[in-house]
Parts: sequence; structure tokens; C-alpha cells
Amino acid sequence: MSPLSRSSHALVTGGGRGIGLAISAALSNAGATVTVLGRNRATLDEAVASGAAQFAAVADVADQASVKSAVTEAAARQPVDILIANAGAAESSPFGRSDAALFQRMMDVNFMGVVHATQAVLPGMVERRHGRIVAVASTAGLKGYAYVSAYSAAKHAVVGLVRSLALETAKSGVTVNAVCPGFTETDLLEGSIDNIIKKTGRSREQAIAELSKHNPQGRLVAPSEVADAVLWLCGEGAGAITGQAIAVAGGEV
Repeated sequence: MSPLSRSSHALVTGGGRGIGLAISAALSNAGATVTVLGRNRATLDEAVASGAAQFAAVADVADQASVKSAVTEAAARQPVDILIANAGAAESSPFGRSDAALFQRMMDVNFMGVVHATQAVLPGMVERRHGRIVAVASTAGLKGYAYVSAYSAAKHAVVGLVRSLALETAKSGVTVNAVCPGFTETDLLEGSIDNIIKKTGRSREQAIAELSKHNPQGRLVAPSEVADAVLWLCGEGAGAITGQAIAVAGGEV
């Protein structure tokens, strides 16, 4: 893929850590100007200080007004050409103990967070006849996993949104895709590992092995591998790729 230019402005939600940070760094290294958006100012400032991003914006993706305000401020500096809707959260619970509030939390962050960010940037992209939107979903948006029904439902919703929006924008110069990582080495995964240890008494190594067994390659995915897929989708050479949900999961799906 040809390098991005500093005239390309990428907004990465949840860009201060994990997969989002890896994506931010990859975009920045490719030449884009990157704004990271998230709730934790200190984490975002660290991303800027490290060179993974050039600007930071504080907002909660579940809060539409907060996102709109942050995006308006970022776009005033430079129009947003690339949106990486990455912010997410995962909670596990048997369905019988998953109350309405848990389902609402998972939908608010993982699905409505994508909706809010997309609604904030899409009109400008369509007006300029160019844009790249990539939602970071999950293999849980392509298949089911036990004990994460609310999370999986929200990620399935993201994939459905991507497929529908890609058709609406097909002639606008904007592409809309999703990447669907399997279990990836991030802070978010640490919570799942701790949960397995707490509930089963297994060692950390055994907990990691339990998660790795889903991947036919027998390993966890590296954040940089997800970032590489996103970087390709943001390039000019991927102009014909839209409405796709690309698994980065060692052949799991």
C-alpha cells in the first residue's frame, strides 16, 4: 500500500491502548495525521507523546453529544478522512444472569459507539467524495461464544451495520468495512484471563491456552497484525473493498 500523507486525517476511537494504539501507530507511521479519542486523558496523552498520534480528544463513545463535539473540534483542524471505530468493552456472564443493564452496556459501547462516531464523520466524507471507515468488531461478530451473549450480539450488530452502510455509500467514494480479530494480546484480554483464573482456579498459562485453542494456529493474535489489516483497508488500493468483515484469527472463522 502506498504511504498515507499528512493530509490524511485519521480518527481512532479507543486509540490510547491495545488494538487502537497499534492501529494509531501504524497509521501515523504510514504518514497520516492521527487523532486518538477516548475517555482517559492520561492514556491519550501518552499515545501522543509516543508518536502514535498527533492529537487527542476526550469523549465517551456511548455519549453521542460528547462524540459529536470531539469530532467537530478534530475536523476543524483538518477534515477526517479515516475513521477507525475501535472503542469497545467486553463483559462475560451466563445468559441467565445477563440482565438488561449488561446488554445495554454492551450495545452502548460496542455498537452505538460505532454509530455515533460514524454519524459524526460520514456527512463530511460523502461531501468530499472520499473516506475510509473501519469498525473493529470481533470474531464474536461472526460466530457465537458461550457466556458472552451480550457482547456477541453487539458485535454482530456492528457487522450488520457495516454491510448495510457499505451499500448506502457504495457510489460516494467512501468504503465501510470491519476487521474481526480473534483473541488478541491486549489489556481487554487480560480481564478475560483473570476471569478464567478466578472462576476455574487455572494458572495464567492454562488460561491463555484455553483462549488460544480457539485459534487453529494455537496462539493469540498480535495487535500489530490487526493494525496491518486496517492499514490496508485505509489505502487507495483497497477502494473496491467495502462491506466486508475480515477475520484476523488464524483461520478460526
